[in-house]
Amino acid sequence: MPRETTPSAPLPADRFLNRELSWLDFNARVLELAEDDAAPLLERVKFLAIFASNLDEFFMVRIAGLKRRQNTGLSVRSPDGLTIREQLARVTERTQDLVHRHASVFDKDVAPRLEAEGIAIVHWADLDDADAMRLREYFRDQVFPVLTPLAVDPAHPFPYISGLSLNLAVSVRDPESGAPRFARLKVPDNVPRFIPVGAGGSLGTDSEAVFLPLEDLISAHLSSLFPGLDVLDHHLFRVTRNADLEVEEDRDEDLLQALERELARRRFGPAVRLEVTDSMDPQILDVLVHELEISPADVVHVPGLLDLAALMALYDLDRPELKDEPFVPATHPRLSEGETPKSVFATLREGDVLVHHPYDSFATSVQRFIEQAAADPNVLAIKQTLYRTSGDSPIVQALIEAASAGKQVVVLVEIKARFDEEANISWARSLERAGCHVVYGLVGLKTHCKTALVVRRENDVLRRYCHIGTGNYNPKTARIYEDIGILTADPRVGADLTDLFNTLTGYSRQTTYRSLMVAPHGIRAGLVEKIRREARHATEGKPAGIRIKVNSLVDEVIIDALYEASNAGVRVELLIRGICTLRPGVPGLSENVHVRSIVGRFLEHSRAMSFRNAGSPEWWIGSADLMHRNLDRRVEVLLRVNDPVAQRDLQRVFDAALAPDVRCWQLAADAGWTRSGERDHQAELLAVRGEHAG
Repeated sequence: MPRETTPSAPLPADRFLNRELSWLDFNARVLELAEDDAAPLLERVKFLAIFASNLDEFFMVRIAGLKRRQNTGLSVRSPDGLTIREQLARVTERTQDLVHRHASVFDKDVAPRLEAEGIAIVHWADLDDADAMRLREYFRDQVFPVLTPLAVDPAHPFPYISGLSLNLAVSVRDPESGAPRFARLKVPDNVPRFIPVGAGGSLGTDSEAVFLPLEDLISAHLSSLFPGLDVLDHHLFRVTRNADLEVEEDRDEDLLQALERELARRRFGPAVRLEVTDSMDPQILDVLVHELEISPADVVHVPGLLDLAALMALYDLDRPELKDEPFVPATHPRLSEGETPKSVFATLREGDVLVHHPYDSFATSVQRFIEQAAADPNVLAIKQTLYRTSGDSPIVQALIEAASAGKQVVVLVEIKARFDEEANISWARSLERAGCHVVYGLVGLKTHCKTALVVRRENDVLRRYCHIGTGNYNPKTARIYEDIGILTADPRVGADLTDLFNTLTGYSRQTTYRSLMVAPHGIRAGLVEKIRREARHATEGKPAGIRIKVNSLVDEVIIDALYEASNAGVRVELLIRGICTLRPGVPGLSENVHVRSIVGRFLEHSRAMSFRNAGSPEWWIGSADLMHRNLDRRVEVLLRVNDPVAQRDLQRVFDAALAPDVRCWQLAADAGWTRSGERDHQAELLAVRGEHAG
């Protein structure tokens, strides 16, 4: 029966959750994986390190942004009605709770279990005489020469403290005058943080792996750094600085030079967080707070070790029995060469191929596509966007070889990709030296889409082959990030990508496409129209339903459209790995909206959408999360998936993740996340691909 329509009531003011608190909830889910005593021990260590690294970036970017707006006097409230001051207060309270929980998991649970397995982090006082003697020699030869104690007095101003570095605040006294002195000593970041204690002297060579933190080794030898003075006390601290870039783009200025200049400035961004040990002397803390010009509210007291991101070094130990079973990605069945090798181009002429990484091999699909194009004498041109890639990228090497072979190679390198700016500048220059045409996109926009276009001559006809994906062209992250891509020879997609690259490299202002939605002009409006279409179908009694899988859902316009669809009777199923500011399950607002998050062995990174559309389903994949930055300030691409086999494969991706018994977290109307389900669908997908590989 058609659903009766009623006049739309104003949506409630409290319909949005806070973005920053939602992100902290996501990182809390990462922490829950570290707390899971059923997981392999070193996998728990890995998640402890990821939690710490995530939190660093959160402060460097999100909290830094809030503080910058506060300092400029902006008084705009967040969509959930909080002032900047209120947001910072709530984030501070929540962060301190998570930091204590994080430290407790390591100190009271994971560290004792590691020790039972022969892996221990010890202190100087725990060493026997033989080990202490060896480490004294190590300190003398490998550490002492790179240390630089910096005095702080009227003749020596307080030194610059680099972001994320470990530092010792040292109190000393002149025995003759009795005058106290203060010094800062940086713990070098080019020496291993965890030093092997045993005679083997290297990671993972023995069944036992015992390590001394570098700061402990330095602390035990402070007298050699301050000869003639009495060392009174020392305390470890760590500073986080604003690391967000603000590049003033101008067509008349070289963007590479502007970005390099801003990267140099980033080192000196204002401090946004000061981490100290619980034992920090209050007087020394007052000195640090004053000199760093930081608020006492920005001080985070950490019980135990600082910078647990360094625990990733332990994960790298050769202890396979303490990790997940290794896996080898399988070649997609359609791309398997068999006894008679067949090119990717021949396969795509038979139909599209949907690849699901890391279960389907990146090397034998996307990478092979680019490598075959580079080597094929019939290929005339390759055009590709590069947002992030690996340090030894075979994709970049293939593009260089293609240019050397005389092919026209156009590469859009996004040099403003956060924290990869320097690497991308390096790649851009390497590609330019090889003869590639390198461009940097459109002024004021980041190019985040993941697209590749190959133009090939076939019997005097030019044919276009394409890849559009949800993940970066990075073979390393393709083994640990869950992503989706389409390889296709569809002429409509080829024509669209040709138009898109002309927009990115020239002065074209095209905003409409055949099989694509492209931000910043088309994605928000296109998705809202499709969501409203589902609402109309529901009111008319036609099949209606929405499934969306993204990393983050923040955009208020899209969220309001989803609320309206829910009120029209549309079932809305959302897979949101990270931030979600939509409030599900509220009577009269969102009782038909269901939100779940999957956080597991692989980072759920793909973006995909489906709309039932009155029985003629539409499927879309692409690069865009549903956030302001993606929809307004980036070039993003969503591709309509038309191939019936690819549609079926995409349906399976959704069905696997939305099954009732899948291990996930579910979001409630009160903003709480509840863990449910026991079935690990990532493990099942691995097993299926393992059978293909076998």
